[in-house]
Amino acid sequence: MRPLGLEGAWLLEPDIHTDERGAFHEWFRDERFAAATGRPLRVAQANRSVSRRGVLRGVHYADVPPGQAKYVMCVRGTVMDAVVDIRTGSPWFGRAETVLLDSTAGRAVYIAEGLGHAFMALTDEATVVYLCSEGYAPRREHAIHLLDPDLAIEWPRGIEPILSDKDAAAPTLKAAEQAGVLPSYADCRALYRRLRQGAPVDGESPRVP
Repeated sequence: MRPLGLEGAWLLEPDIHTDERGAFHEWFRDERFAAATGRPLRVAQANRSVSRRGVLRGVHYADVPPGQAKYVMCVRGTVMDAVVDIRTGSPWFGRAETVLLDSTAGRAVYIAEGLGHAFMALTDEATVVYLCSEGYAPRREHAIHLLDPDLAIEWPRGIEPILSDKDAAAPTLKAAEQAGVLPSYADCRALYRRLRQGAPVDGESPRVP
């Protein structure tokens, strides 16, 4: 795994082994993940999302703490995946990093707590799977409008974007910042330190080795 241009985001570019039967690769190994990120991946929920061409999902994030980290892979078709720094006070605030995820290259993206996540389906059908560090909790979940010009995400041209009613009604980054609903960089970094130390987060019980 290698870091992307935002603190808290990493990209896995796996070695894929092919023969006459097909292909095989490891898309997650705990010791390699921990060596790259400095902490283990806690998995509380696993999701599968199927989208038709043009569907845009995001920019989604959760309150910190506890936040919700995601480890994302596309297992069918192709998506453009975007990681957005929405942490107030961050040196990268408002910046986005994009990467193509597809079923051939097998890349995976890790998005730490406090970062926003979005993707667009580029093929007729795209299936994305992701591991989440926390379960879905509607009251802690938020979104930023995917087409907010302040985010400067260069979604592919020539594809008509399809948004859910909820995502279409999401506030801009500036409006969310003014409303005080964005995670802070200081809170996120404090959370990352606790996770590296194996400390409990948001009332969870300490883990026994």
